Amino acid sequence: MQLMMVQTFLLLVITAYTFAGCTTSKNPDEFSTKEAPFKQTNRPLERKLEEKKQNFLEKASEEKIEQYERGIADVRATGILESACNIGDKAPLFTLPDVNGEMVSLADLLKDGPVVLNWYRGGWCPYCRLELQTLQEYLPKFKKAGATLVAISPQVVDSSLATRDKTTLKYPVLSDVGNKIARKYGIVFTLPDFIAESYNNGFGLAKYNDDHSNELPLAATYVIDRKGIIRYAFLDADYRVRAEPCDVLMAVQHLNREKSSQKK
Repeated sequence: MQLMMVQTFLLLVITAYTFAGCTTSKNPDEFSTKEAPFKQTNRPLERKLEEKKQNFLEKASEEKIEQYERGIADVRATGILESACNIGDKAPLFTLPDVNGEMVSLADLLKDGPVVLNWYRGGWCPYCRLELQTLQEYLPKFKKAGATLVAISPQVVDSSLATRDKTTLKYPVLSDVGNKIARKYGIVFTLPDFIAESYNNGFGLAKYNDDHSNELPLAATYVIDRKGIIRYAFLDADYRVRAEPCDVLMAVQHLNREKSSQKK
């Protein structure tokens, strides 16, 4: 009976990963960061996001607050957090255009070392802008650790260019129009109708993305090692919660220590 329960659980896990477009690694060494406590006490991004959230709660109507909270709950209820690519999965490869129209390949980036993939909803999102700017502050540390930082959104190239210039980013900003790659990572969801209407009437979401699907990616962050295995994953249905850059940096540094110990 116990063996049957274990087999059933494994089947469910494999099925979830298959729908997300990920391939689960069978090498136990590639799961070594699953238990690592990548969490620092000094959390500047968390503080900035909380300030932004509190400002919204103080100024917004009760109806709007309730709608947004319901929207987050609806996204969570889809099961997206359970089915998305996660630690130990093989990261789907891709090639996407940057703000200059140059094609950027994940396979090529991995030749130089670990890659930090940061999905953001769009330059219209104040929480995203705070995250992108804080990651920019950490860029020298990521480079020192040998990692490449990349930001991805469903915006068209011109919208991505405006986001980069507005936030003065010095790392690649890629356009995943139609969420084609985000879908392979299993992080795409459809906005609830009442939220989609608010976004389109408020700032024109469809114009940013040249897409009327009302789909967005989770604000997800992954650290991918040189073998293409996801070694750190941050997933949350609440768009106001993001991976703390120092935690992401610790995950990269852990990979470096792991690599050094293997050479000894």
